[in-house]
Amino acid sequence: MVKATFTSSTRAVPEVGDVPAHIAVIMDGNGRWARSRFLPRIAGHRRGVESVRAVIRACMERGVTHLTLFAFSSENWRRPSDEVSFLMQLFMRALQNEVRRLHEHGIRFRVIGDLSRFEPRLIELIRDAENLTRDNDKLTLSIAANYGGRWDIVGAVNRLVARHPGRSDFSEDEIGAELAMNYAPEPDLFIRTGGEQRISNFLLWQLAYTELYFTDTLWPDFDEAALDAAIASYRGRERRFGRTSEQLGRASGVFERPDGDA
Repeated sequence: MVKATFTSSTRAVPEVGDVPAHIAVIMDGNGRWARSRFLPRIAGHRRGVESVRAVIRACMERGVTHLTLFAFSSENWRRPSDEVSFLMQLFMRALQNEVRRLHEHGIRFRVIGDLSRFEPRLIELIRDAENLTRDNDKLTLSIAANYGGRWDIVGAVNRLVARHPGRSDFSEDEIGAELAMNYAPEPDLFIRTGGEQRISNFLLWQLAYTELYFTDTLWPDFDEAALDAAIASYRGRERRFGRTSEQLGRASGVFERPDGDA
């Protein structure tokens, strides 16, 4: 049987620390940030790149090992064609300008998603960046581009069916091993900026027991302080993974009385 690389939160209880090992982010609000300043939407996307840099740096300083950013969903193709074109160009420029710096800081770069709709030059830049940084281990930065959670699960199942004709009893471990993020632990903390409170087809399988954090802060305004607020909220959560609070108390040697005193 194929084994998933990391512990599934529905199969076993993962290790939990004060700092989330894996943070996943939907970077929302670029357009609204620009509109509020009477600027074109593309100005918000440009400013959002600066927030990406700041959050990557802050995650490394705080000991986060995996950061996944939702850059472009499979549904974002529905946006105006000029905006989509700009986003593709921005992605290419970011790869050309930033990957060497990521490599120098020991960051591994990965892209998850269906790359088939991208221009050959963009695909080439992505593959070159992944190959250059593949041995780095300070932080794994994953960019979800033309990604959808349903696409991910359907693709995993289809590959298993093609490899094992006639079988229909695939396990969680087998499916998990085929998912786009089989190289990373499940996210501990999910952040969505911009005030919306939904996960928008992002990492549907992997977010089963992730702590969700929503903020009104628009992505271009999301900085180290905003990240610290999200991590502080995470630290205040009781991560039970199906267990009771009493079980957690026994595991840690601390018991809660009805009046709240230990």
